[in-house]
Amino acid sequence: MTKPTTEMTRDVRVDIAVCTFRRAELAETLRSLAAIAVPDGTAIRIIVADNDVQPSAAPLVDALRPGVPFEIDYVHCPAGNISIARNACLDNATGHYLAFVDDDETVSRDWLLRLLETAVATGAEAVLGPVRAGYDLSAPSWMRRGDFHSTRPVWVGGEIVTGYTCNVLLDRNHPALVGRRFNLALGRTGGEDTEFFTHMHKAGGRLAYASDALVYEIVPENRASFQWLAKRRFRSGQTHGRLLAQAAAGGGRAVGIVRAAAKSGYCAIASLLFVVSPVVRSRYALRAIMHAGVVSGLLGVRELEQYGASEVAAR
Repeated sequence: MTKPTTEMTRDVRVDIAVCTFRRAELAETLRSLAAIAVPDGTAIRIIVADNDVQPSAAPLVDALRPGVPFEIDYVHCPAGNISIARNACLDNATGHYLAFVDDDETVSRDWLLRLLETAVATGAEAVLGPVRAGYDLSAPSWMRRGDFHSTRPVWVGGEIVTGYTCNVLLDRNHPALVGRRFNLALGRTGGEDTEFFTHMHKAGGRLAYASDALVYEIVPENRASFQWLAKRRFRSGQTHGRLLAQAAAGGGRAVGIVRAAAKSGYCAIASLLFVVSPVVRSRYALRAIMHAGVVSGLLGVRELEQYGASEVAAR
């Protein structure tokens, strides 16, 4: 088996968590995990956390078991709340490391190797990898050119201060992660991962980036629209605004509202100025919507739901 360039000096156990909710694409996710390269001395176990009311993913997982060279632990954790599923993965993990990928993604062959290399080299509590979006020809040309669905970390002042669960490796033994769980109140809206990693970072946890730990996601037709992106950006802004509100003291919230509103207005005007350039126009428009979401979050408006019944309705 392939060894990473940074040598693993001891036996390592890695759990790979996949939270699922009525997605047939889970089959391709598991097939891609079955083909990953694993360093010598590393044991792999896959945790599938089924968030449906009924254990609907169980037959698919059982059918795929013979073709997967790793143990698969199927966990039924109802229902319709992604935080319940993510916490079930944390509760059932036994390895030194726990990786998360989504049930509509496929991983590259060297994905885990690259995450482990970076974890060993940096000692970071969490290592993020990129998610590269794939579009079919039915997606708008501006969307394909601008690559609006790919996921990468954002640096603030030269460091990563929050993260995501669609491609991440956690070192479970670090104090900033011990006992940490995803917020159940955000399990239907999303943003639970942003909050998780923001609080981890504030507790002294570090986030690193493995740029070649690639994960791929095909964008389905119902997500290849400006409306879907706008809803996603607004909800992301709401989460950011709520976190800002939690940290604000005195007049800090009012200052935050004014600042976010000004940014939203600036981006809205910029989107109009670039009306002849669909990619640039859409970027500014989506940023305007995101900052409007920050205002909403600072004002305490409840975040939009995107999991459970809302997720089913969107498919």
